[in-house]
Amino acid sequence: MQLTDVWFVVIAVLWIGYFFLEGFDFGVGILTKLLARDRAERRVLINTIGPVWDGNEVWLLSAGGATFAAFPEWYATLFSGFYLPLLVILVCLIVRGVAFEYRAKRPEERWQRNWEHAIFWTSLITAFLWGVAFANIVRGVKIDAEMEYVGNLTDLFNPYALLGGLVTLTLFTFHGAVFTALKTLGDIRTRARRLATGVGAAAAVLAVVFLLWTQADRGDTASLVATVVAAVALLAALGTNLAGREGWSFTFSGLAIVAAVAMLFLSLFPDVMPSTLNEDWSLTVTNAASTPYTLKIMTWCAAIATPVVLLYQGWTYWVFRKRIGTHHLAPSGGH
Repeated sequence: MQLTDVWFVVIAVLWIGYFFLEGFDFGVGILTKLLARDRAERRVLINTIGPVWDGNEVWLLSAGGATFAAFPEWYATLFSGFYLPLLVILVCLIVRGVAFEYRAKRPEERWQRNWEHAIFWTSLITAFLWGVAFANIVRGVKIDAEMEYVGNLTDLFNPYALLGGLVTLTLFTFHGAVFTALKTLGDIRTRARRLATGVGAAAAVLAVVFLLWTQADRGDTASLVATVVAAVALLAALGTNLAGREGWSFTFSGLAIVAAVAMLFLSLFPDVMPSTLNEDWSLTVTNAASTPYTLKIMTWCAAIATPVVLLYQGWTYWVFRKRIGTHHLAPSGGH
């Protein structure tokens, strides 16, 4: 296996990790409006992800940095062609982070309610736009012979991409509802399981249509296996959620996301960004890659740093593993 192939796999793993972790993160943010009935329950939801949301975003930074270093042509074409949607995602992530930190800085209800609105909308918009972006990457966009995107903004919001956005939105919301049921106590836990059933059913229908569409358009045997795994895992997540087996439900919902994202990368390889104008103009792991020396240095750095990152993030989840409820909240109205 060439280093270009290795780094394609590494970038795929980073995106898989990001969507697995930030998926329930976005889902919980969306649930602050769909599930929480009062200020106390919104605080409980936010506190379930409070210690981990910023660590989850490390996976995004790593994926972006790895793409820039390993495949600079891919990075350049992607960020120039998808400039406005990615800018909206970036602004949403910034506002969302500020909202988490600033929400409890003042006790006024209006102040906290406005930041909670920000958490909801930035979570929803970002969850949707990630699906739109990745659907376009897999489907292909208008790239010319000079590796430049020559389409316009409206080209990115095609039926396939919009379906991809709905898939990530519903799937992340389901993942967040299952996570909420796993991490909370009392009535909110019961209602989270109930909500997960409805949202999960919608996510299953949309995901199956999207994955089959992708499989028919670009798939092979490996992507078909990943599609089947994703579908079975999503059904298992729904079944175990109905049975009240929250740990298993979260495991299976996570597996569904892992398999679905893996399916997209398997469908994409060896391209990294197909051209719909001419197949010969597509960006591939070969023509979009950095020099072998650069990839070699990156490989050594990743081999040293990755275990450390995984250890401290795993430790964080272990420390904050217990369930919480409204009776755990401080009476001051803060975190």
